[in-house]
Amino acid sequence: MTANCSSSSACPANSSEEELPVGLEAYGNLELVFTVVSAVMMGLLMFSLGCSVEIQKLWMHIRRPWGIAVGLLCQFGLMPFTAYLLAISFSLKPAQAIGVLIMGCCPGGTISNIFTFWVDGDMDLSISMTTCSTVAALGMMPLSLYLYTWSWNLKQNLTIPYQNIGITLVCLTIPVAFGVYVNYRWPKQSKIILKTGVIVGGVLLLVVAVAGVVLAKGSWNSDVTLLSISFIFPLIGHVMGFLLALLTQQSWQRCRTISLETGAQNIQMCITMLQLSFTAEHLAQMFIFPLAYGLFQLLDGFLIVAAYQTYKRRLKNKHRKKNPDCAEVCHKKKSTSSKESRAFLEVNEEVAVTPEPSRLMDRHRALEPVGHITSCE
Repeated sequence: MTANCSSSSACPANSSEEELPVGLEAYGNLELVFTVVSAVMMGLLMFSLGCSVEIQKLWMHIRRPWGIAVGLLCQFGLMPFTAYLLAISFSLKPAQAIGVLIMGCCPGGTISNIFTFWVDGDMDLSISMTTCSTVAALGMMPLSLYLYTWSWNLKQNLTIPYQNIGITLVCLTIPVAFGVYVNYRWPKQSKIILKTGVIVGGVLLLVVAVAGVVLAKGSWNSDVTLLSISFIFPLIGHVMGFLLALLTQQSWQRCRTISLETGAQNIQMCITMLQLSFTAEHLAQMFIFPLAYGLFQLLDGFLIVAAYQTYKRRLKNKHRKKNPDCAEVCHKKKSTSSKESRAFLEVNEEVAVTPEPSRLMDRHRALEPVGHITSCE
């Protein structure tokens, strides 16, 4: 695909004669809604999810960042390359192709953190990946955009929203730090905050989805091709992230985490970059894609959570049928079994990397009673 976005009127991206879609009239409202709701959601959500982070596990990910490295490879390797292939395969207009590529080069969004919690993923890895990808975006975003657009003869200067990246980092690190501190000092209260935050986060996600559908209802028929890409792009990200994590021999828990982190992009950052880099005529062809991508990634996330919860429920029912006599025992040990079941599902990275015989025997002994209790749930 070769696009010469010069001042010529032959280039669709610079044509001022093309009528603007109806949805562009609501662009200011969309921007305001997403900015305010995203800021509130990010702060509250990251504080509540920070209450699930343990300092020892977080330090383990920093010391041996294998999971973080796989996540960054997915985020800034697979996603930009996929965006480039989609732009070529669907023969998009130059302005639309740039919008798809910018979305692929954005770091991970905080939506993945709440979905990771709902699928019993590795919260320490999820928050670490979101933070590290946002930091890496300072250099990887301009590098990726340069590599994939050098053949397009693009004359517009793409403005990297460094201020937006900095705000995102602040909204990530400070609430998470407070959440980690609360979990360290008051572990019982942190569980209440975590449950409340997850519920509030889910409600806010639904509010964002409904607001996007209502405010942009006149734009959904504007370009079927672009809407199709916004639907399959996050799905491809989830699948490729899971497969790469599986290929690198990550645990099932980390595979789920990396999969959700890969498909979930920072929508607000993409919208900000488009606004800073292009005029209103260009935005008319671009802004519907990040909006549709955000709505479809919400839908994909809810479907993944529903599939996992269904599988988990069927697995529990299967264990109950095999062990019907221990239902009363499990009812008495409900709180204990939930903690031990999570410990049973989690895979220790240190054991996986350095499988010393003594550690393996200790781990086996520690997990022996867990299987019995978990099977009784």
